[in-house]
Amino acid sequence: MIFIDACLKKPTPYTPVWMMRQAGRYLPEYMQVRAQAGDFLSLCKDYKKASEVTIQPVDILGVDAAILFSDILVVPLEMGMGLKFIKGEGPVFDEPVKNLEDLEKLDSAKAVKNLTYVYDTIKLTRQNLAADKALIGFLGAPWTLATYMIEGQGTKTYAICKKMLYSNPELLHQILDKVTAACIGYAKEQIRSGVNAIQIFDSWAAALEESAFFEFSWKYIIKIVDEIKREFPQIPVIVFPKGISGYLDKISGNFDVFGVDWSTPIKTAREKLSPKYVLQGNMEPTRLYSKTAIDEGVSHVLEAMKGAPHIFNLGHGILPDIPVEHAKYFIKKVQEDSRR
Repeated sequence: MIFIDACLKKPTPYTPVWMMRQAGRYLPEYMQVRAQAGDFLSLCKDYKKASEVTIQPVDILGVDAAILFSDILVVPLEMGMGLKFIKGEGPVFDEPVKNLEDLEKLDSAKAVKNLTYVYDTIKLTRQNLAADKALIGFLGAPWTLATYMIEGQGTKTYAICKKMLYSNPELLHQILDKVTAACIGYAKEQIRSGVNAIQIFDSWAAALEESAFFEFSWKYIIKIVDEIKREFPQIPVIVFPKGISGYLDKISGNFDVFGVDWSTPIKTAREKLSPKYVLQGNMEPTRLYSKTAIDEGVSHVLEAMKGAPHIFNLGHGILPDIPVEHAKYFIKKVQEDSRR
C-alpha cells in the first residue's frame, strides 16, 4: 500500500494523494446514495451504504486511500447525547453538557459498544476495497468533540466552552477525560475491524491560545496516540490540529504523520517538523475551482516538499460545489508530476 509506505517513510514511486471529505457532496453518486438513505445520520448508520460511499472516490478519482465514511459526532451520540443534523444549521445536540450531573449520564464504554455500524462499515469496505488501497479510520479530537457537546452545536466564538475552560477547568478536564476514554476504545475497535491507519481531527484547535491548546487539546490527542501505539505499534497515526502554525515548535509525540492545514506555509511546517514526521497536505481547497490554480498549487507543494517524506492532500476538506472533473485532474496531476 503506497499510502502506508509513505506514512512509514518507506520509498514510494510517487507521492500518494487523497482528500479530506472525498466521500461527499461534490459527487453525484454520493448524493444518490444519500437520497436513498434519507438523511446524513441514517447514511452513517447504514453500513452497506456507508461502505459504498467510502469506496466511491477510489473508483471515481483514483485516490490512493479511502477514508471511512462517518462523522466525528457519532461518539457523543452513542455516549448518550441526542443528536440531530438540521439543514442549514448543521449538528445540534438536544441537551448540551452543562454540569457534572449531565456528564455522569454519558457512558464511554457504551459508546464503544454501540458503534457497531461503523465497525461493520469498515469490515465490508476492507472486503471490497482493492488490496493495495489503504483504508483510513478517523475520530474527532476530544477538545473538538467537547466544544460541540458543551455548546450544543457549531460555534464561531466558543464562548460557552471557553467560559468553562477559564472558570471551571476541572469540569472541562472531566469531560475531556470521559471523551478520551471513548475515543481510545473506538480507535482500537476501528483497527480491529480493519482500518490501516487512523487520523485524529482537531478542527477547532485554533480556538485555543497556546497554553490552553497544550493543556486542553494536545495532551488528550497524545494520550490517544500513545494508547493506539501501545497496542498497535504498526498502525500509522495521523494528527490534524487545524490552524496552529504558531505552536509548531512545541509539537512532539509518538504519531507518524502531521496534517498541515492550508493556512500554515508548508515550508514552515517542513522546517519545524520534517523529517521527524511525515507531512500531509496542504493545497488550499478552493484551488480546485480552477485547473490553472491546481497546477500552481500542486507544483508549489511538491517543490517545497522535495526530498522529504510527504503525503499530498488538501489543507482542509473538498467543498460541495467543486467540479468532479477538477478533482480527478488534481489527483492525476499529483501522481504524474511527483512520479517524474
